[in-house]
Amino acid sequence: MSQAWTILCVDDEANILAALKRVLRGAGHQVLTAPGGAEALEIMGRLPVDLVISDMRMPGMDGAQLLEAVRARWPQAVRILLTGHADMASTVAAINRGQILRYVHKPWDETELLGAVGEGLERLSLQRERDRLEALTQHQNDELKTLNSELESRVQARTAELAEANEKLRRNYLKSIKVFSSLLELRGAQFAGHGRRVAEMARDIARKMSLPEPEVLDIFVAGLLHDIGQIGLGDEILGRPLARYDDTELSAYRRHPLLAEQSLMALDDLQALVPMIRSHHERHDGTGFPDKLAGPSIPVGARILAVADAFDDLQNGHLADARLNALEARTVMRRARGSQFDPEVLDVFLHLTEPAAPAVRTPPLLTAALEPGMVLSQDLISGRGLLMLTAGHKLTASLIARIREFEAREGSVLEVHVGR
Repeated sequence: MSQAWTILCVDDEANILAALKRVLRGAGHQVLTAPGGAEALEIMGRLPVDLVISDMRMPGMDGAQLLEAVRARWPQAVRILLTGHADMASTVAAINRGQILRYVHKPWDETELLGAVGEGLERLSLQRERDRLEALTQHQNDELKTLNSELESRVQARTAELAEANEKLRRNYLKSIKVFSSLLELRGAQFAGHGRRVAEMARDIARKMSLPEPEVLDIFVAGLLHDIGQIGLGDEILGRPLARYDDTELSAYRRHPLLAEQSLMALDDLQALVPMIRSHHERHDGTGFPDKLAGPSIPVGARILAVADAFDDLQNGHLADARLNALEARTVMRRARGSQFDPEVLDVFLHLTEPAAPAVRTPPLLTAALEPGMVLSQDLISGRGLLMLTAGHKLTASLIARIREFEAREGSVLEVHVGR
């Protein structure tokens, strides 16, 4: 073995120690000697020792007692006993008490002695290598647990960051769509808030029908944009109810779903909305426009939009000079069940809009009472019916100042609904 080992030889006879030292040094080992057990223990307390060779018969502490003490204090040290043929009873006791590896008869054979020493040191080497590998494995396992814990924490933190970023993108997306849809409202008072009301009603119907939430969101956005194609119509057309259109104007009006489709063609994120917007004027009986689709051929989102759009149009004067209240509009729409409207969608709508006891609502605040950190619980609508801020917007000091400046310029009083 290439490794240098330290061997402690213990015997009360100097010539025995000299002989042991000669043999063991010749084999390449570092040799320490002690004349008795007490001296041997003192040496081992100061210096690292790999193997102990002790004579059995020594004054004071004999070999069995010494090796028993070595086993108790330095269990890793290999223990070999030198004994005479007449000492077998003591040798057995030493084996039992000191758990020695080997015993060698005196006078010893050098080959036998070196073989016993080599066997003990080989066993010690393997034991140390096992301990090293176990310690290394434990260390690596501890490092792996730490890395796994850190990785899990990082994944959770990154997931939370992505969720927050996605939620922010979703809010900004909806805000942009609401602002974009409010452009049509600038064309005339009859359009003020129309897209928002249609979108909210369509969303409520879709949720009541248990549609998946991503589809509900698409229907909501489609409601905001369903009339975007009317931007291209002239003011002389948009300023009058549908009942007073001539044939040319009516033909131009019926093109607005197609114009909306063309306007949104370049926007990849809105392509799922296009079939709903194109078909929201189709009728259940197949007499609608622009494609005369019927029944299930009409996208479900378009069937929902058709109901929500008609309910608001009946009340805002877009269809006729006479404006109906909600109860009257429900009555008119019920008569068109199965002809103009999908029966299932209309039934859900009628259930949702069934008159109920007025809900208790938190009173709105005047702008003077607004504070930074408040969050809009409803869209902020100007006195002219235009969308200013969307629900969920968090108020800041600068934003509150701009709202108050707008209120002062317009000479109007805004009421702001805030909540958590």
